[in-house]
Amino acid sequence: MGTLGFHLVVFAVGLVAGFLNVMAGGGSLITLPVLLFLGLPVAVANGTNRIAILVQNVAAVTSFRRQGYAEFRIGLPFALTTVPGAVAGALVAIRVAEGTFRVILAGVMVLAVVGLLFPARRSGGVAGPTPRARAVAFLSFFAIGFYGGFIQAGVGFLLMLVLHQLLRIDLVRVNMHKVFVVLVFSLPALAVFVVTGNVDWRTGAVLATGNAMGAVVATRVSVKGGERPIRIVVAVALLLMAVRLVW
Repeated sequence: MGTLGFHLVVFAVGLVAGFLNVMAGGGSLITLPVLLFLGLPVAVANGTNRIAILVQNVAAVTSFRRQGYAEFRIGLPFALTTVPGAVAGALVAIRVAEGTFRVILAGVMVLAVVGLLFPARRSGGVAGPTPRARAVAFLSFFAIGFYGGFIQAGVGFLLMLVLHQLLRIDLVRVNMHKVFVVLVFSLPALAVFVVTGNVDWRTGAVLATGNAMGAVVATRVSVKGGERPIRIVVAVALLLMAVRLVW
């Protein structure tokens, strides 16, 4: 495959992944295997993917804000709670064996499926959760930060689970908070990969362009379509991820 063909594949994969990441999650389950297939080492593929994740979420946050969804002061405590875990997870990721990815991801997907099968009571914002649920949520954010820094793939499902089930936020606002949280913890996680030399910048830039474009489209679909298209994309994404795990 020539350089142009390589970059076209990376861009196309990023476009699909960016849309999935904002609407549901699991986009990195597409990008990471493709980057590995194209010849990047495990740690470099993991680090390169973080460039796309960072740019994608900058684009998504900006798009949500332009459409009137900008409750970032509410989401900031959630995001900051993930940062220490993300740094620790990234430090582990640069040394982890590839087989560990499958084991952890399988467990994550079981948890996500169970949570999404039981819809939370509807709420117009973050009001409603019990003090106990809020405490569990903040502990969960730290753990999610670790997982996000470690592997990233599927972290959107975990955030949706905590934001929707524990904090009882509607799914449109869940997506708004999700992209903001991921944006915040992606910065220190990417820094770890950069400092250790595990980033392919050229490939990351092409992937990031695709991710960003897919993310902007997803924010518009999310805001205009409400919860129904989000649930559909979540269901499809979970099915595809399950097939990928079995395969």
